Amino acid sequence: METVIELESLRKEYRRLRGLKTVAVDGLDLAVPQGGVFGFLGPNGAGKTTTIRCLLGLVRPSAGRCRLLGHEPAALQRVIGRVGSIVESPTMFPRFTGRRNLELLARIDGIGRSRVREVLEEVGLADRGDDLVKNYSLGMKQRLGIAGALLKDPELLILDEPANGLDPAGIVEVRELMRRLGREGRTVFVSSHILSEVQQSADRVAILAKGRTVATGPVHEVLTSGRAAGMIVRLEDLAAGMRALADAGIAATSEDGAIRVGLPPADASRVTRTLADRGLYLTELRPDEADLETVFLELTSDPSSEAR
Repeated sequence: METVIELESLRKEYRRLRGLKTVAVDGLDLAVPQGGVFGFLGPNGAGKTTTIRCLLGLVRPSAGRCRLLGHEPAALQRVIGRVGSIVESPTMFPRFTGRRNLELLARIDGIGRSRVREVLEEVGLADRGDDLVKNYSLGMKQRLGIAGALLKDPELLILDEPANGLDPAGIVEVRELMRRLGREGRTVFVSSHILSEVQQSADRVAILAKGRTVATGPVHEVLTSGRAAGMIVRLEDLAAGMRALADAGIAATSEDGAIRVGLPPADASRVTRTLADRGLYLTELRPDEADLETVFLELTSDPSSEAR
């Protein structure tokens, strides 16, 4: 699988008063494959924005290497036309229309007005493009910023906390847009601390703590990492379900109005068949996995993770 972002032992230090140093990124390794949505997660101060700045050549790493579409920051001009990015909050002229703002950005790169129309359509702002930006909601402003990043029709889109500060409706707007862009074949690399939204939009994730990666991989693998295989079963008559599973020699426990079955998801058919033979029908059957917020808190609060 082709890799679009590569980090090898990336380190970034900032010098403070009296010669003191602050380590923002500490030996970070990461490989982001092409296509889909990749969530780059970590608490505030974990090093997410600093890493993005290193990738885009906005700051110089103290040590290690980073490559964007196969090129290091010193050669970024070779691939910058294939990359769109928003670092922190997008800035637009509030007294200009959304369309006018994009036209000014497009002119810098010699991009025609037809592309402005296309990106307004792509982010769902075609019918509001001629409204003043000062009258936009926060979600609309964020989508306009993403439209600006899409002007070059990039294959890699880097978004730094795109849902930060948005209300629930704005978060949904941005989430759906990221998912749609990922389905189009682009790679969307998104940093965030809004874990529930990343869980609903990302294909793969990396979790940072104190400038280091503590977990990375497909979302479902990260959610089940370190957990015994099992399934959650819900049905109307829990007691009857427990008896049926026990009679079939299937280990199960009743927890919070559901049954936890000690079989891997690959054996789901055995569970459904056992219950159906007793005239019991499921309302839910799913792998037993933690939500991303639980995994995130476990990994980032574990003192041993700092030494990994």
